[in-house]
Amino acid sequence: MAKAKRKYVCQACGSVAWRWQGQCADCGEWNTLVEEAGETVFSAKHNLQGGGRAIMFEGLDSETALPARESTGIAEFDRALGGGLVAGSATLIGGDPGIGKSTLLLQAAARMASRGLSVAYISGEEAAGQVRLRAQRLGLGTAPVQLASATSVRDILTTLGTAKPPSLLIIDSIQTMHSDLIEGAPGTVSQVRASAQELIRFAKEQGTAVVLVGHVTKDGSIAGPRVLEHMVDTVLAFEGERSHQYRILRAIKNRFGGTDEIGVFSMAEQGLDEVSNPSSLFLSDRSESVTGATVFPALEGTRPVLVEVQALTVRLASGATPRRAVVGWDSGRLAMILAVLESRCGLSFSSCEVYLNIAGGYRLSDPAADLAVAAALISALSERPVPSDAILFGEVALSGEIRPVAHSALRLREAAKLGFSRALVPKGTKADGEKIGCKNYQTLAEFVDHMLGRD
Repeated sequence: MAKAKRKYVCQACGSVAWRWQGQCADCGEWNTLVEEAGETVFSAKHNLQGGGRAIMFEGLDSETALPARESTGIAEFDRALGGGLVAGSATLIGGDPGIGKSTLLLQAAARMASRGLSVAYISGEEAAGQVRLRAQRLGLGTAPVQLASATSVRDILTTLGTAKPPSLLIIDSIQTMHSDLIEGAPGTVSQVRASAQELIRFAKEQGTAVVLVGHVTKDGSIAGPRVLEHMVDTVLAFEGERSHQYRILRAIKNRFGGTDEIGVFSMAEQGLDEVSNPSSLFLSDRSESVTGATVFPALEGTRPVLVEVQALTVRLASGATPRRAVVGWDSGRLAMILAVLESRCGLSFSSCEVYLNIAGGYRLSDPAADLAVAAALISALSERPVPSDAILFGEVALSGEIRPVAHSALRLREAAKLGFSRALVPKGTKADGEKIGCKNYQTLAEFVDHMLGRD
């Protein structure tokens, strides 16, 4: 048998190098290469074309039952999961420290255990007493959750194998777990991958829903090898700022549901509360019209969320360099909207500083927000307020055309439900019986003429 080669694995991206170097060639991070034992090098004569067992193939037309789901008892959590936890599935949830991951999972575990389901909560970061104190603060101290503090995957699986497998197993967190079959400290690429693989195998074989908590890096991505996200069935990202009240649970990957669903929570004294009407979090008092403020019905999965777009323009002295600041939107798309307004509509922003903000700390990626942003900029520049009972949506092309967007009826229905009476939308968009009037525009120049009273 040949001697095993040495290899160096990047702890940020998981790439492998055969010699140590200060900077990873793939991700560019410094001092992240850690030496690990390499695989044994075999002769080229060895192959895998014999000696295995034959596998059975099945046709696509074979009857397959839908996977059974179990509700967590938290409607917003179930929405992000696609309807609840699937038996035998593996879910990875990541988020910044202190965002509320452990609190949410402890609340879900307590509610499922209170319904008679077997739930095991294993913490690798805190002692069992610390978790128990948090549960008591949340009013969950009497829930029949099986609680333990451990970091050895072998010990965990051995213990779970002595009794009936639980319906739900929570591991907090996967970066603290270690397998004695792999060399390396907990949190390294090989340890995270091996520990997750053993826990996922247990979930598939025993029908237990496993939820893994993952740490995040400074740029917000889940720490450890990227393959970890490929191994699990569902990846959820817990987003929000500590200074804001709300939290958003967003599905990034879901083999059993949609990938655009979100669950909205607000942080309270008794833990995380569900928010059934997220629009109330992102809309300020709309009793009076304010210059530079518009309302846009964003779409997250199947849920419309009304958010407020705020813009401010400041005139500068001649020769000064104007500043462009954006919070909650793409700065490159703002530059495009400004260019279209100048080139196609005759508005000048070259001597103005422009500030754009999405209220409440919300982050928009929907291209349908183009018209709402343009309206906010026009309103701020001309000091003409947009009517407080109006919503706006539409995609702006470089030619100045306002193009229709998907799910217009759903956006209009949500706006009508919240009391908005008019919508400024692309040409061809209809209200379809909703109690909201539509004003249609084909080009951005036509829209500017309407806002400035030229029509």
